[in-house]
Amino acid sequence: MSIGFGIFLMAIGAIVAWAVPALWQVEGANWALIGYILLGAGALVTIIGIIMGARSGRTSQVSRSRVDPDNGTRVERTERRDDVV
Repeated sequence: MSIGFGIFLMAIGAIVAWAVPALWQVEGANWALIGYILLGAGALVTIIGIIMGARSGRTSQVSRSRVDPDNGTRVERTERRDDVV
């Protein structure tokens, strides 16, 4: 979600920075500055999304189930490993 949102912010920022000032002038509004802020925020959100996606890719989960021979009940075990380098 965050990578897509970051790209969306960058696209809106580029439109606001380069297209809007030529089409529409509002006194007191610096469209180029607003566009560059959106571009920077989009780049930051995209980078954070890539980092978070890379971290979640290193997590593995293993589930095992077996039947206890003593009383015949089912035993389930879940193990989660975070391989952080």
